[in-house]
This record gives sequence, structure tokens and C-alpha cells, in this order.
Amino acid sequence: METLREEEEYNWREVILPSLIPVVPPPELDRETGERRRGRDIIIAIDHGPNSKHAFDWAVTHLCRLADTIHLVHAISSFKNEVVYEMTQNLMEKLAVEAFEVAMVRAKARIVEGDAGKAICKSAEKLKPAAVVMGTRGRGFIQSVLQGSVSEYCFHNCKTAPVVIVPGKDAGEESVL
Repeated sequence: METLREEEEYNWREVILPSLIPVVPPPELDRETGERRRGRDIIIAIDHGPNSKHAFDWAVTHLCRLADTIHLVHAISSFKNEVVYEMTQNLMEKLAVEAFEVAMVRAKARIVEGDAGKAICKSAEKLKPAAVVMGTRGRGFIQSVLQGSVSEYCFHNCKTAPVVIVPGKDAGEESVL
């Protein structure tokens, strides 16, 4: 007896980021084209909350290097909600400019339709990043398991990349990484 495998549709839209970010020319010297200069791909899960912004700031400050590319991923329930879609586009444009100003990293943005945890894991499967960074509210282990959380889901189901969970600023000593 075979189990039926349900394939979910993966809908996403690229966000065209502002042209304020200059295009970095290719390296001029041969020694700069080596393997160590090649950047990593890092996914940062974004929403409109302060914990997500804190995780973004942490990743840009502590994790990103000069040649890296960050992929901002935001999951929405439906593309039909134009207000949320436009607000998300504006947020991603601001974050892309900030990432370039702070760490001089390139940014790509993607808005994904569907459940947040599944959408982030599918994006990680497609991009094969070095890490997936996301924020959390800083709830304890028992509370996050009982109530469910996107970070908990990604921690257990994202097999292609390590998941880095950054607790919010006001998480305190109770949170566990």
C-alpha cells in the first residue's frame, strides 16, 4: 500500500528592489576571484513585527559578510490582499537599502503565498542557503510547542540549512536557542 503524497503549490513573486543600491562590479584582480570571495546565500524570514526586524539587524550585523546575498522572504496568506502586498514590498525595499548601507550585502526579496513555516522551508529547499535566520517572541519551549510557532516548525522541518533563531529584544533569560 503506497501513501499518497500531496504536493503543495509553491506560489511566489520576486520583489523588484530600488535602483538606489549600486551594482557592484566584478573583481578586477585574478586573486579576488577565488573561492573565498564567493558569497553565501542567507535567508532572512521577514514580517512586520519587531522581533523579525531584530533578527534582520542581528543577521546583517553578526552573520553577513561582504560578498553575501541575503534573501528576504515574507509569507502572506493571499496575493489578492493588495494592501498587505504593497506594505510588504515597501518594507523589503527599506530593508534592502539598510542591508547595503550597514553590511554592503546584496539583497533579493521574495513574497511567498501560503503558510509561513512551509513557505520558508520550501524557499530554503530551492535556494540551498548557508543559513535561515528568523526571529521569535522568546516564549519558552513548552509554550511554543503547545501554541505552535513558525520558528519551531522551521527548526524541525527545514532540512537543507541550519536555522538560526534570534530571540526578540525583550525575550529575557527564559528563551532557549
